[in-house]
Amino acid sequence: MTYDFETVIPRHDKGSNKWEELRRVNPELDPGVIPFSVADMELLNPPELTRGLQRYLEENILGYGKAHPAYYEALRGWLKRRHNWEIEDEWVVENRGVVEGFFTAINAFTREGDGIMLMTPVYYPMFAGIRRNKRVLVENRLVRRGNRYEIDFEDFRAKANDPNTKLLLLCSPHNPVGRVWTREELSRIGRICIDAGVLVVSDEIHFDLIMPGYRHTVFASISGEFAQHSLIHTAPSKTFNMAGLQISNTIIPNPDLRQRFREEMERRAGGVQCGVLGYEACRLVYQEGEAWLEQVIALINTNYRLIKDFLSREFPGVEVIDLEGTYLLWIDFNSLGIEYRELERILKTEAQLFFDEGYIFGEGGRGFERWNIACPTRYIREGLERLKSAFTPRRL
Repeated sequence: MTYDFETVIPRHDKGSNKWEELRRVNPELDPGVIPFSVADMELLNPPELTRGLQRYLEENILGYGKAHPAYYEALRGWLKRRHNWEIEDEWVVENRGVVEGFFTAINAFTREGDGIMLMTPVYYPMFAGIRRNKRVLVENRLVRRGNRYEIDFEDFRAKANDPNTKLLLLCSPHNPVGRVWTREELSRIGRICIDAGVLVVSDEIHFDLIMPGYRHTVFASISGEFAQHSLIHTAPSKTFNMAGLQISNTIIPNPDLRQRFREEMERRAGGVQCGVLGYEACRLVYQEGEAWLEQVIALINTNYRLIKDFLSREFPGVEVIDLEGTYLLWIDFNSLGIEYRELERILKTEAQLFFDEGYIFGEGGRGFERWNIACPTRYIREGLERLKSAFTPRRL
């Protein structure tokens, strides 16, 4: 089956933050412009999901629900097929989203004033999780070598060994720099953290969106020891563009950690009740959505190659960081010599390009833009032409 990756449904006046932002920033926006910012896709829902939920609505009522055997069977099957990771049902704690999951972990396993390590630049809600809960940021800055980021392990080890560092929020695959950490890199991270008594809380929400030639390794799958010293946050939301259904799975093999995590959920919100449509949607896509995902990955890779080739030809100083995983492309515009706030203005008002600004991912992101490329290819082409038109006069 060939899926429709050409149709876009405009989401003005439908409660979409990123679509409303378009009009707020630029009321004179051309009607064909779409946002390239917040990480959901501008693609139609997988038809298997749409049809399955329609059947569910016809045959069920929307009362309170919980995970059931078919749900766990679908989750286990997906993790085994796609990630060679065998889990047990009792390890799974469902919640409404990965951000909720790592906020819960921060409060369950650290206290005010404790250090939490991030590998920056990184997904901006991780900073918020530290700041809002009065923890201390321990920053391990990634090192750029060419068009690829690597871990400064000397700095990582020193900061993990600080007695005040209690927890690592690991972004794997990494958002925004697009790295898929190798098994060897993850093994080094795990050994350092276990030896230093640092708990690993791994956000693996993008773990299905891996480009050809790369392979994702679930942190806890490396060894039983690693599994006992980690929490793994997963979700179908990025993979199948269903974040609005608010379902994710925190997988915790260690029973003591799992109990503390559940107790924190109870303390903060009286527990978490996920919606029945979220449970059913997760089951559906994990059992029926694999063909759709394979074609989405091919589309993302096509869009990535198109942008990379265009910019190397038209803007040779603008550097595209290698995309190994996610659908979020990290682009360095610093060679243009434009102050980062002015860069943002030009892109949004003149080029009508709505990216996520690099500075929101930390100081190391200034002058960068994060481009969400999960959309029909024609919109990528149009965006590149607008970029060229906006910046060509400045280069003459």
